[in-house]
Amino acid sequence: MSAVAVFDVAIDRAAAGVPAAFTARHASGGMLRFDPAAWCRDAIAGDAALLDRCTGPTLDVGCGPGRLTGALAGLGRPALGIDISATAVRLTRRRGAAALQRDVFDPVPGTGRWRHLLLADGNIGIGGDPHQLLHRCGQLLTAAGHLHVEVAPPGTPAWSGVATVQTPDGGGKPLRWACVPLDDLAALAAATTMRILETWTEAGRWFATLTTR
Repeated sequence: MSAVAVFDVAIDRAAAGVPAAFTARHASGGMLRFDPAAWCRDAIAGDAALLDRCTGPTLDVGCGPGRLTGALAGLGRPALGIDISATAVRLTRRRGAAALQRDVFDPVPGTGRWRHLLLADGNIGIGGDPHQLLHRCGQLLTAAGHLHVEVAPPGTPAWSGVATVQTPDGGGKPLRWACVPLDDLAALAAATTMRILETWTEAGRWFATLTTR
């Protein structure tokens, strides 16, 4: 089973109410826990402030089962979710929101015209190379567009590259991912075409808004 298939199965189980949490472990000792059950909720504490900042057309990168894309659609704001998981896309559409099965590094509708991008739930780790991901986000945004990211708490060890997925059923599949703590975000942004506008924390979650230069 590929790592993508692990996401598909986990999201499908979580949507059915079956526990489906899994972890990704990096060779450095770093670990991230993924909780698809949380993604399947209608809202998580801390979401509201994130959504309030999405005042125009928004691309939700790694939308999962559409918690945030669906919330934006419910508020009447233009939003599109993209995810490599077919199950995630199906569940997002079931919420009445628009979604495409798409890798963020592939051609994406509206490239260069999105006013807001979301990288929530640790999705700044997508692809295992945060520098490359932020550069890509800069390409997708309009001039002076805003990227809203969720990062790891300050003091969390950073890591990137190939991690190993561990599921209750076994696992052991490789996954290109990264962990970016708030401490590392300024240097990461400075190395791309972006800069930090603000940071905030709520309900134990840490966020930042970046803009293109």
